[in-house]
Amino acid sequence: MTIRSYKGITPTYDNSVYIDESSVLVGDITLGKDSSVWPLVAARGDVNYIRIGERTNIQDGSVLHLTRASESNPDGYPLIIGDDVTVGHKVMLHGCQLGNRILVGMGAIVMDNAIVEDDVIIGGGSLVPPNKRLESGYLYVGSPVKQARPLTEQERAFLKVSADNYVQLKDEYLAEG
Repeated sequence: MTIRSYKGITPTYDNSVYIDESSVLVGDITLGKDSSVWPLVAARGDVNYIRIGERTNIQDGSVLHLTRASESNPDGYPLIIGDDVTVGHKVMLHGCQLGNRILVGMGAIVMDNAIVEDDVIIGGGSLVPPNKRLESGYLYVGSPVKQARPLTEQERAFLKVSADNYVQLKDEYLAEG
């Protein structure tokens, strides 16, 4: 894996985290316990910071970045991802906030200052535009996303199951050494 410092700040994580050797993590990034970063993920905590919660998985080919501070936006937009989040393959997250128990479908894009509340599914290929807020408990689909319907109880339960499945998988990878 490529873990690189930027301006003297190096990504931090403990030994319960799995980071694939083909991923690149740079700068001010913190990963919570039992999280995983899969092949070909690029995460740059260079012009702001990235915080990834516990039991969260960032799947193959995803890109994580943020927005620098500016005169019109003095704090910029960090990237904050909660606990038990599944970020599907080839997702782009940019300067947004994701709550807990979220599934971001493959190929989705979540843009600057978007806020995704807890217990949400974002359909594959969807676009969450800047400054959009996704309310807890719903499926969102489309480009730009629209609230499609409330999540079923089965879908809500699956959000935790998905995260748990990736904790089990990363444990298997870590055991392989």
